[in-house]
Amino acid sequence: MNMVDQVPTAPEPRGGLGVSASREAVARSWASAISNTSLTSIPRDELEQLLLGFVDELLAALTSEPFSTVVGQRVGAALVTNDFVCSATVERTIELLGNSLLAPLRLPADSRSNTRLVRLLGALAAGYSDALRDRTLDQQELSKTAAVNTIRKAEHALRISEAKFRAVFTSSAVGIGVTAMDGRVLDFNDAMLNILGYSADELRRLSVRDLIHPDDRASLALSTEELTVSGREHFRAEKRMLRNDGEVVSTLIAVSLVRDTAGAPAYHVTMVENLNELRLLQDQLLKQSLHDVQTALPNRSQFLGWLESAAGSKGPERVALCLFDIDGFRVINDGFSHDVGNRVLLSVANHLRAVFGDVGQVARTGGDEFGVLIRNPADLTSVIEKVEAAIELLAEPIYVDDRGIAVSVSVGIVQRPTKGVDAAELLRAADVTVGWAKADGRAQWALYDPDRDARERVRCTVVASIPGAMEEGQFRIDYEPVHLLADGRMVAVHAMLRWEHPTLGVLSVQDFLGLTEATGIAIRLGRWTLEQACTQAGGWYERFGDAAPLLCVELTARQCREPDLVADVRRILEAAGLPERRLRLSLGERIASALTDEQVDELSFLTDNGVRLVLDDYGSGNIGLHRLRQIPLEAVRLADVILPALSTEDDPISRNAVGWLIALAGELGYDVLAQGVRAESEVAALREIGVHAGQGAYFGPALTGDEVEAYLAATAR
Repeated sequence: MNMVDQVPTAPEPRGGLGVSASREAVARSWASAISNTSLTSIPRDELEQLLLGFVDELLAALTSEPFSTVVGQRVGAALVTNDFVCSATVERTIELLGNSLLAPLRLPADSRSNTRLVRLLGALAAGYSDALRDRTLDQQELSKTAAVNTIRKAEHALRISEAKFRAVFTSSAVGIGVTAMDGRVLDFNDAMLNILGYSADELRRLSVRDLIHPDDRASLALSTEELTVSGREHFRAEKRMLRNDGEVVSTLIAVSLVRDTAGAPAYHVTMVENLNELRLLQDQLLKQSLHDVQTALPNRSQFLGWLESAAGSKGPERVALCLFDIDGFRVINDGFSHDVGNRVLLSVANHLRAVFGDVGQVARTGGDEFGVLIRNPADLTSVIEKVEAAIELLAEPIYVDDRGIAVSVSVGIVQRPTKGVDAAELLRAADVTVGWAKADGRAQWALYDPDRDARERVRCTVVASIPGAMEEGQFRIDYEPVHLLADGRMVAVHAMLRWEHPTLGVLSVQDFLGLTEATGIAIRLGRWTLEQACTQAGGWYERFGDAAPLLCVELTARQCREPDLVADVRRILEAAGLPERRLRLSLGERIASALTDEQVDELSFLTDNGVRLVLDDYGSGNIGLHRLRQIPLEAVRLADVILPALSTEDDPISRNAVGWLIALAGELGYDVLAQGVRAESEVAALREIGVHAGQGAYFGPALTGDEVEAYLAATAR
């Protein structure tokens, strides 16, 4: 047996650490020696555990039979794997282990033990060296692969970038050209050819100087030179260029300097935008924004611009504004078609141009509205003559597909000095005046009246404050007594809405009823009136029974159109404790004549349940006999205009007409009432012709609710 392979056991250890040496001590010493030679930071306790494992493997290898150095190679390679790749690592490891590794085994430091140790540490050094070499080769291969990949990615990105540039270059609507530093044209896109009108071969033979207007060449050359020496990357400027046919083109150019890899100027990339086309497009858009598509007339925006110009300090001394509104234009659209309506609008526009083209500016200011502005008119008469000529011309049928369509217009005329005038106010005044023309019957003109406008503005302001006035309790109900003409007894009261306005005093409902209908507040106001009056009448009925007067409340046109009218009336009567038979609802002839069959059915439902209906303004000529018989009336109230006819002895025709009206009411089974009775002579005349009851100043002023109750209490004694 080879003496080197046999390691005798010695009773006493010899070595550098002495008797107290141990595995842990060797591992700690090893860790201290190599801890600062790793590429990565390993916690000290983890490093000691790692090296302790290596110590155990090496000790086992020293005493194993047969002896092998494979463990040494493996430990050396493991040091590299754990990033101990500094040259000092293996040097310190061999020195430390050579002096300390035999101590834990308590082996004598004889030649046989040392031989095994030397061979094992040699294998460790060889394993370390081989692993380090392989690691270096692997890293070199990785670096090479990474470099190749980087180059490939860069080349791919460059190809993509070039493809994108080429796509933009070829498809852009903006002209793009590439020129050498000396101005030679190198490349260009189709848009550049279109802007300049050259063929590709022609353009390649030219320089930048050939394409620039002579007056702009010096400034462009200066800007290009500054781009080269200043370090700037690009500049933009408006320059004139020359087309192949000699036409001058206004352009916006953007010049960029491209440098080579060494940073030296290489070439210029120039982008050219045709400002001629852009400005033409802007002009077209501006025209479209200021003109009506259907009629080709200037539109409202343009018209307002004219008004503001006329009202300016440099405008004319006087202006006349005429606003034409087509009457019932919606009927044309709905009855024929919108296409026919558009053709009618075009015809109206042409007629107005024909009449006013030599004296004024015509525009379409709304869907069915046209405006005419006349600067410094000769006089008002000449303006009116023009308006009447237009009305007459427009009254002639407009033929569309062999169909004659009649058109009428309502016209508002405003003429005034321009000093201190506001364009918006001028247009508002004309619009208000059109409303007057329509209210007076349409198909006519109206002249602006500042006093009337002021009054109506006050009325509008007043009506707009109604909701707030209701919240503040400014409204009250007065009651006008209705007396039998036979014995003078009060049999009913007529509810009359009053507004205790803080600045205008007490206002009657007639002062603002029309505007409440237009704004929609009539529904709320009418419901409130009915609720308040029924509540008071319910209290009178509870106290005085049938001796309490009947209650009469007027219905507005808006209430009659309300689908919830029947439900509202029944709910209010139930809440007030007032029987249906104690309530009279009155409506004027105009309202009654405009009722639909459905609305008549609604009112009939109320009368079937006991509510009574009274027709106001009877004899004013606004209702036909058929409707008079259709509505379930209990009574009619004569119009105010009839009473004077009864007082005139020398007008037998009027007296006979009144007599006929009363006789007709009697034939229909209606009681006849009179309003506005002022004198005893009228009472006698009314009684003579068959009128049952009356109301008015003769019977005393209207009473408050408390006064009605006091009157009832006094007459009940």
